Amino acid sequence: MENFKNNKIIKKIGFNRVVLIGVLILMYFAFALVCSIMGKASFINYQRILSLLNYSYFLGFLALGVTFVIATGGIDFSIGTVMFCAALVGGQLLTKSGLPVILCLLICVAVGVIFGMLNGFMVAYMGLPSFISSMASMMLSKGIGSVFTKTQSVSWPQATADDGWYRSLVKVTVGGVTIPTGLIFLIIVAIICSMILNKTKAGRYILCLGSNKEAVRLSGVNVKKWECLAYVICGTLAGIAAIVFVGAYSTVQPGLGDTYNNDAIASCVMGGTSMSGGLASIGGAFIGVMIISLLQEGILAMGFQKDWQYVITGIIVIIAVYADVRSRKRRN
Repeated sequence: MENFKNNKIIKKIGFNRVVLIGVLILMYFAFALVCSIMGKASFINYQRILSLLNYSYFLGFLALGVTFVIATGGIDFSIGTVMFCAALVGGQLLTKSGLPVILCLLICVAVGVIFGMLNGFMVAYMGLPSFISSMASMMLSKGIGSVFTKTQSVSWPQATADDGWYRSLVKVTVGGVTIPTGLIFLIIVAIICSMILNKTKAGRYILCLGSNKEAVRLSGVNVKKWECLAYVICGTLAGIAAIVFVGAYSTVQPGLGDTYNNDAIASCVMGGTSMSGGLASIGGAFIGVMIISLLQEGILAMGFQKDWQYVITGIIVIIAVYADVRSRKRRN
């Protein structure tokens, strides 16, 4: 095992990521085997993969964003409802006010940025606990989305409509074959996020805040600015998540989004991001998103209720957090 861990390729990729990739592959074939034994439709087919990816796109952007917040030692429980709020506001302005699609997509991002700035201000400058501030933002975004649409669902244009070009951000059909362009989009943004977190001054300060905020402050760093930036990045990616959500699905309903907070946070924790802050993995979060998405698709394929996903995800989070606590104790 030690020789395997010390292998140059494994060390470059990261042992934890290799393990997660192995778990992802094993889960896929395990679901395929169980579905075959149960007499269900074949799990190994292209349409199943496309369905899995549709869920992973917006969840991936939420997970990438909240990774920055968790890296500071904070938490954001509003990302899912902010995503829905942005999609509802943008969709309402598109369908009822007749604004151009491109402007409505930018408004989706702007809504996310505003909530990110609000969360960052409350945590960094007002000194509120991130748990409380994000819960307040969750209720606020839920309420604004419902009030703005008068509690009515909003349907974005289909791909065949004149205004449906934005759906090509998620998938395009060429010669009868559907190409998941959303996966390319997500990978590019994940690479950019990884570079920001690991190769820039902002990323280093964000990670340092999670390790020892007081030491960073005493060294003369403006901790409020960098802590606020983490929430702004998170909010921005929640706004982008709204775009890929409406690109994959047609209808947005007010009052929803809570469960996606949990899935995104679970993906981060599973991927190696420490809930105590100071340690984060963009690549691990990406793989965690794929595992959560596969878990949902597999449970539905076997004919079980989606509630079983919450049970299994909860167990996974407990195990991941426990492993993180044990790891920190060993390091200390």
